[in-house]
Amino acid sequence: MKLLVIGCGGVARVAIIKAATSGEFSSVMIASRTESKCISLVEEIKGKSKAELSTATVNAEDVDDLCRVIKGYGPDAVLNVALPYQDLTIMEACLKCGVHYVDTANYECEDTDDPVWRAAYEKRVKEKGFTAYFDYSYQWAMRERFEKAGLCALLGTGFDPGVSQVFCAYAQKHYFDEIETIDILDCNGGDHGYAFATNFNPEINLREVSANGSYIENGKWIETKPLEIKREYDFAGVGRKDMYLLHHEELESLAVNIKGVKRIRFFMTFGESYIRHMNCLQDVGMLSTTPIEFEGREIVPIKFLKALLPDPATLGARTKGKTNIGCIFTGKKDGKDRTLYIYNVCDHEECFKEVGSQAISYTTGVPAMIGALLVANGTWQKSGVYNCEEFDPDPYMELLTKYGLPWTVEEDPVLVD
Repeated sequence: MKLLVIGCGGVARVAIIKAATSGEFSSVMIASRTESKCISLVEEIKGKSKAELSTATVNAEDVDDLCRVIKGYGPDAVLNVALPYQDLTIMEACLKCGVHYVDTANYECEDTDDPVWRAAYEKRVKEKGFTAYFDYSYQWAMRERFEKAGLCALLGTGFDPGVSQVFCAYAQKHYFDEIETIDILDCNGGDHGYAFATNFNPEINLREVSANGSYIENGKWIETKPLEIKREYDFAGVGRKDMYLLHHEELESLAVNIKGVKRIRFFMTFGESYIRHMNCLQDVGMLSTTPIEFEGREIVPIKFLKALLPDPATLGARTKGKTNIGCIFTGKKDGKDRTLYIYNVCDHEECFKEVGSQAISYTTGVPAMIGALLVANGTWQKSGVYNCEEFDPDPYMELLTKYGLPWTVEEDPVLVD
């Protein structure tokens, strides 16, 4: 099998190394706007790779340029680990070239002041009731086109989204007759030593965290102010951490695909220093996506901030501690109440020893490779656009353990109030 990976950041690095060393792919091509990064990674790992490695330069915002690379290489699947802004153009290129598509995060518009996008956004806010700038509507709208083309598009195979949804499908298949509530908990107990840094792309991370929170209850979206809902939880391998309710994309798909669920929430941990820095930056306008004039040139504040912050791909060497990400379920089995917690604990330093990345990149990059593998080899391959919980979870769960993300099933966990 041949895999084309678009992107060469921190998550891409992990996915590429795992794909190249797995023995599952005969060939892996890395394509990015900056080919020198791809070449450097190939030089680093070629002695360990079981696959033939190659590189290409590509503009992921140009369908024709993407098709040039796709047609020239002929992959069994395209793994998009570039930016969410580029999802739609890469999907268009896959349709045009007749190849399966896989990504790790749903589409997000880069220019939120664009009048056409803004009109569609305002319509969605009124219809669905949540104000996040990202949702699945654009990608789900391509479902019929992928069906007619006989191609599979797998959306969001990172950890959350991704593994979190597979955990839900696994719980539904093996442990519950009916799932009533789902709480997705994302805890990063790592310490990188910087006063302020983000563990993945700052543009995406800061826009997500500073936005209104929301959750689903009884089929309706309930929106909250940014970081309004705070809870504390004692995470295995990490300890007690403050966590905050956020809007997250998998809530949207789980509400559709986990039948009968009454409430779905997403929580992520943050320290006081992170929140203090973020609030200050937001107060002075540094999180804005609206261009401003500065000394005769136009700049976007959040892009300028990104240039000042540490590159997430460089955090691995200095990050210590562990992550704990999983799902707590309540529901019924054989007419009796049941509670369950499925989670993974991942060690930042162990990840760096293995692939030169911190655990945030690792816990996203490994599932990205697994999703691409299952689509490419036909295990998770049906025509249309799908989220991870719409496939049989068992093969995915087996590969999580095989490729470095073993999971734990805990009965009767402490619940989040």
